[in-house]
Amino acid sequence: MRRAPLTLPGVEPRADLLNRYREIRAAVTAACDPLSAEDMGVQSMPDASPTKWHLAHTSWFYETFVLSDLAFGCYEPFDPAFSYLFNSYYEAVGERHPRPKRGFLTRPSVGDVFRYRAHVDAAMAERLPRISETDFARLRMVIETGLNHEQQHLELIFTDIKHAFAQNPLKPAYRELTRPEECPVGPLCWVEFDAGVRRIGHAGDDFAYDNEGPPHRVFLEPFAIGSRLVTCGEFLAFMADGGYTRPELWLSDGWAAKKFNDWEAPLYWQREGDRWSVFTLGGIRPIVESEPVAHVSFYEADAYSRWEKARLPTEAEWEVACSDAPVNGNLLEQDRLHPAPLTGDGMRIAQAFGDVWEWTQSPYSPYPGYAPAAGALGEYNGKFMCNQMVLRGGSCVTPRSHIRATYRNFFPPEARWQFSGLRLARSL
Repeated sequence: MRRAPLTLPGVEPRADLLNRYREIRAAVTAACDPLSAEDMGVQSMPDASPTKWHLAHTSWFYETFVLSDLAFGCYEPFDPAFSYLFNSYYEAVGERHPRPKRGFLTRPSVGDVFRYRAHVDAAMAERLPRISETDFARLRMVIETGLNHEQQHLELIFTDIKHAFAQNPLKPAYRELTRPEECPVGPLCWVEFDAGVRRIGHAGDDFAYDNEGPPHRVFLEPFAIGSRLVTCGEFLAFMADGGYTRPELWLSDGWAAKKFNDWEAPLYWQREGDRWSVFTLGGIRPIVESEPVAHVSFYEADAYSRWEKARLPTEAEWEVACSDAPVNGNLLEQDRLHPAPLTGDGMRIAQAFGDVWEWTQSPYSPYPGYAPAAGALGEYNGKFMCNQMVLRGGSCVTPRSHIRATYRNFFPPEARWQFSGLRLARSL
């Protein structure tokens, strides 16, 4: 993993890190404000977790990997049983409660979990300023990882509660959202790139996960990439042309997944007569055709690209094409909590960041020269480099400070509950 970012001029490094810790923890707490205790205990499928579990697990991370260090003195855990309950997948740390059964944990209560968070927060605030410069230099990367880890779980709180609410016959809203009007979307343009050797991967002193490096060279054949994301209206045309009934458009595993799961539209879409509606964090509303399509699997994205006589970009093509785009799209700070139509953006490549995570055709595998971090934190990314596909660019619930051009997200190809969409590419 890379080193933490340089501190702002005039700000002491430990104070800067503690301020960011407080800001991120506060953002997670604020995300829970519209939720009841009952909402926060629901686990709607094995891949999702209860909000309560996210709140506790992120606190467990700091307790396990930071506060337990001898540099922080004799720290007393809030409850020793939480080490088992809220470990996620760190085999080196010890046994853990089974992931599919996190929703069975009616105890500890939501109130107990918030008290747990307050206990950890108090210890971080009291002890971080007092550790030595040597210990701070040694632990800074771990704390920085914890901050970014909590931002990942902030995003998961939104995606997981959306899935939980969608299972409720009442179709409750997380909160009221702005309903965009239909707007004209310009034609998709093809932005061309010449063949050549390019350098990808993270370089520099700012934070990045270990799977984003090391930087290395790749050779790319000439290619073109879509100037914007694929819209709901364009995906509706695919559906109207029998996209979900034509096996020639689908990979074999994708066709099997489509049949097994009875897919006929993106997740959260439902037919009402001859019209389609979509479930959002603001409740059910009619499809807005100018919005980027979301909640499609890799298989659906791949099938759509074949229907368009195109393909998905590789992650190297995506990074080369989007590396110069500013990180200022429809991200969490916009507070839309849903993909937004593209309006009047004159960028050469639009919607590179935010709206939806963009599927690539690249399997999630190590870069040349990759080595996972030492110790238990080495399990963070490297152990998942099998049977996953890479997504790029962030979504409407990704914090702006969390995303960058080199960021490699990854999910199984059948996953749909994330805000995942697509951008087309072509070989030249």
